[in-house]
Amino acid sequence: MVVPAFNEAERLPRTLERIASYLAGRPGGYELLVVDDGSTDATAERASTGGATVLRNATNRGKGFAVRRGMRAAGGERRLMSDADLSTPIEELGRLAARMDEGYDVVIGSRALPGARIEVRQPFYRENMGRLFNLFVRALAVPGLKDTQCGFKLFTAAAAEAVFSAARLDGFSFDVEALFLARKKGYRIAEVPVVWRNDAASRVSLLRGSLAFPDLLRIRANDWAGRYGL
Repeated sequence: MVVPAFNEAERLPRTLERIASYLAGRPGGYELLVVDDGSTDATAERASTGGATVLRNATNRGKGFAVRRGMRAAGGERRLMSDADLSTPIEELGRLAARMDEGYDVVIGSRALPGARIEVRQPFYRENMGRLFNLFVRALAVPGLKDTQCGFKLFTAAAAEAVFSAARLDGFSFDVEALFLARKKGYRIAEVPVVWRNDAASRVSLLRGSLAFPDLLRIRANDWAGRYGL
C-alpha cells in the first residue's frame, strides 16, 4: 500500500493504525509505504513510528511524483494507492480486490457509479469543477470511466511497473495519465463503487485543481510526441 504524504504529521498516525489493523486481518502479508513529499513537519518520523517504510523526497515534487515513486518501489503483487486522509476507507479494498480476482489489471474506486455512497460531500464549486473536469477527461484521455480522480486505486505489479515507469506528470492529473497509459498498454480496467467522504483539510485547492485541465493536453501531446514509448 502506497500513501503519498505532505505535512501529514497530525492525521497520519490514526491513518496508519487503521490501515495496519485492517491489512493484518487479510490473508497474506502486506507492505506499507509512505512517500514523504518534502514535508516540513514530522511526517516522516510519525510514519516510521507507525510501522511504515518511509521514502523521503528532498523537496515537494507533487502527488504524482510521490505516487509514482512509491508504486515502483513497492514489492507487492498487488499495489494499492490511497490518500492519507482515507477519504475512501481502507475497508473498501475488499471490493477492489474481488474485481481483480476476476482478471482485471487495474481496479479503481468510483464515486460516480450506482452503489457509491458519498457520506460527506465536497463544496458545490468543487463538485461542479470535478464534473466539468471529468467531461474533458472522457473527451481527451479515457472515455468510458466515470471517476478518474478518486484516490483509491489497485494495480497488479506488472501494470504498476509498466504504467508508472512511463508516467511523467507530477501534478494532480497523474491519475488520468496512469489510466490513459494502462489502457494504451492493453491492461484491463474496472471501476467499482465505493464509500467516500470529503475531508475539509484536503490539500486540493480550487487553484491547484484548475491546473489539472492543461495537463490533459500535455498527456495528448506526450502521446503524439512518443514520449511514453508506446
